[in-house]
Amino acid sequence: MNLLSALENHVSIRKYKQELVDEELLKDILNAGCRASTTGNMQVYSIINTTQKELKEKLTPAHFNQKMICQAPHVLTFCADFNRFNKWCDLNDAIPGYDNFLSFITAAIDALLVSQNVAIAAEVHGLGICYIGTTIYNAEKIIEILNLPKGVVPVATLTIGWPDEIPAQTDRLPLDAILHDEIYKDYSAEDISSYYKKKESLPENIQFVIDNGKKSLAQVFTDVRYKKADNEFFSEKLIKVLKAQGFL
Repeated sequence: MNLLSALENHVSIRKYKQELVDEELLKDILNAGCRASTTGNMQVYSIINTTQKELKEKLTPAHFNQKMICQAPHVLTFCADFNRFNKWCDLNDAIPGYDNFLSFITAAIDALLVSQNVAIAAEVHGLGICYIGTTIYNAEKIIEILNLPKGVVPVATLTIGWPDEIPAQTDRLPLDAILHDEIYKDYSAEDISSYYKKKESLPENIQFVIDNGKKSLAQVFTDVRYKKADNEFFSEKLIKVLKAQGFL
């Protein structure tokens, strides 16, 4: 599959064949990932490749028991990592000043750029991937399971393997809803209604609203899926992790 096709045909794969990805192919994919842009060429990220059943079983509760954590042959955890860079500085009489929030954001961006490169490279080779959006929710548990030292925080997880399903693509907003020419143009009520009309009219989303006893799809997001109380709870947990790992 060529690059453009891989991007345009992306789907999240949640069922995988059990065979491991060939070691050389996986290395090629990860090497391609590590060619991503990086702040100051510091490469302040690490990747944990988890294949052992026991470890994947331990990781699963940290990811809200999503089945593909155990089912996928590879679970890649992408970490913001200043530990390695700090050690290099210490060995060379340089005093690192990266115990702050900006440094975490720098490393997190680096790690996320790499994770997306890896995802695209994997899909070009016909592999399936799924981003796991729960990594920062229970980061402290993942830190414990993967033995991450101070200066390292997990920020993204990818399951990867040969697909055992061909799911339909999920919807996306039209490009007009995303792209702003020259400067940001705020949205009118008419714009919002127009841009979200297709999403709201999809049969699965209509059923989603009914199943949750809500009046609109927006209410499903605000009242069920991503509630204010939950956002505040997990924000506090993440702040504690950043303090414990030396970024605050």
